[in-house]
Amino acid sequence: MTVKKLIRVSEVMKSHFDMADGMDTIRDALSKMKHVDTKCLIVDKRHQDDEYGILLISDIARKVLAKDRAPDRVNVYEVMAKPVIYVDPNMDIRYCARLLDRFHLSRAPVVNEGEVVGVVSLTDLVLKGLASVT
Repeated sequence: MTVKKLIRVSEVMKSHFDMADGMDTIRDALSKMKHVDTKCLIVDKRHQDDEYGILLISDIARKVLAKDRAPDRVNVYEVMAKPVIYVDPNMDIRYCARLLDRFHLSRAPVVNEGEVVGVVSLTDLVLKGLASVT
């Protein structure tokens, strides 16, 4: 009997990510982006009862660039997705992959006790998760 090693989201997620405010312009948000490999910005909560949002590079390409909108005149809240589906850092990567697939997502914030601690993508799950199994 083969025992599969349990790999958790916290082992493969990117712990370096960038935050933006919903009122930022797209240009401001892009200038805040230091960790380009995450290909997204987490949009911070405006107050305790609010939810996190996410701004993907692909959203900016479709909703700003392709529509020839000025990045100085478009706010993050106009383009972002909110609320977001997020995952727990202790989740098994197999279940995380299923969740992302079920909702046609490429990445999701990792939230622990109400705070974003990272971002996980399908690429992370496959390249880091499956690579450590072999």
